[in-house]
Amino acid sequence: MKTQPLPGALLALAAAGLLPTTPAADWPQWRGPLRNGTTPETGLLQAWPADGPPLVWQRTNLGSGYAAPVVVGDRLYVLANEGLENEFARALATADGQTLWTTRLGRVGRPDQRPNFPAARSTPTVDGELLYALGSDGDLACLETATGRVRWRKNLQTDFGGKPGEWAYAESPLVDGDAVICTPGGAEATVLALNKKTGEVLWKAALPEADEAAYASAIVVETGGVRQVVQLLQKGLVALDRPTGRLRWRYPKPVSRFNANIPSPLASADLIYVASAGTGGGAVRVRPANGGTGFEELYFESKLPTAIGGAVAAGEHLYGTTAQVLMCVERATGKVLWEERAIGPASLCYADGRLYLHGENGEVALVEPSPEGYRERGRFSPPGRPKRSHPMEKSWAYPIVAHGRLYLRDHDVLWCYDVKAK
Repeated sequence: MKTQPLPGALLALAAAGLLPTTPAADWPQWRGPLRNGTTPETGLLQAWPADGPPLVWQRTNLGSGYAAPVVVGDRLYVLANEGLENEFARALATADGQTLWTTRLGRVGRPDQRPNFPAARSTPTVDGELLYALGSDGDLACLETATGRVRWRKNLQTDFGGKPGEWAYAESPLVDGDAVICTPGGAEATVLALNKKTGEVLWKAALPEADEAAYASAIVVETGGVRQVVQLLQKGLVALDRPTGRLRWRYPKPVSRFNANIPSPLASADLIYVASAGTGGGAVRVRPANGGTGFEELYFESKLPTAIGGAVAAGEHLYGTTAQVLMCVERATGKVLWEERAIGPASLCYADGRLYLHGENGEVALVEPSPEGYRERGRFSPPGRPKRSHPMEKSWAYPIVAHGRLYLRDHDVLWCYDVKAK
């Protein structure tokens, strides 16, 4: 399969070890090559036909779960579960959605959670010939992408005293340089870095607050030559020194009143947007401070995007949803330029000048981002959507775009659409 070369900025980041070693057209990890919901891929449809883009294939009986897939080359990888005793990683062929291999990770975490949605949640991470998967019960495994064979395995609870939240582990592992970084939570290793080849401990960040793990995934932010791991925990946003795990700063304002810090932080240069359900969203700017780094709060407002589906940046503007509407926000000021019902709360990604929205109601929309107003360029409903097992259950899996295709997951169903311009 032909792939596109990395643009200069991405090539520099890959050389610095900030990106998994995969081509730009791949979607190798949570929220894409840079963990910001964006891909540099071009040559995509700018508008959809009335009934949506062409459906290439539809896979049923994938297994339960809310995890978004990743795509590298001609393979797709995703986590799912069958019952409460079998959570697994699965590799599929992108040509037709057929299973290539399946490897069990462990059992489903916190089956007594309330509201009750026990299922696989985490997106795996591909780095070269290896895949890193975190099961909802804390089972972290390094697998061979070719065969699914386990290279090494840890458990965040039994090995590191981890403390997950009410809805179990939902984090997607971060691979950065020689390390795989994850968040056990608790007093022993609130955040943890392991050698990605061996699983040996590189550092443990035992934070003073001993936070529970939240449901966000860590990112790497580099400002002024200082690299930091930034993560949203249940008690706020923290930044850790990447080589050592030392705490650099803590921003305590984003704490969900529902105890559900879910959207991953979104970084652009030195500005980080962070949101917490039921509380609000805001931005901080990373600043040099006392020979290290600190932060400056730019804004924090209750009516900014906080939905599970996260936010993306396009130019100087931020797009994301609340529980009711899609919003366009000035990233530097927090000023809301417009809001539109659209398809309601949704997960987002951004590719080739378009926003892809996967609504919690199961609908899908293509939107042209513009500070001047809402510009919808297509909408459809995927066929054969699954029945809900719980009245509060929604379509929560994020959409991804890779190699000219749009992939959507809704519990045990996976759709592949052709969105390449002809």
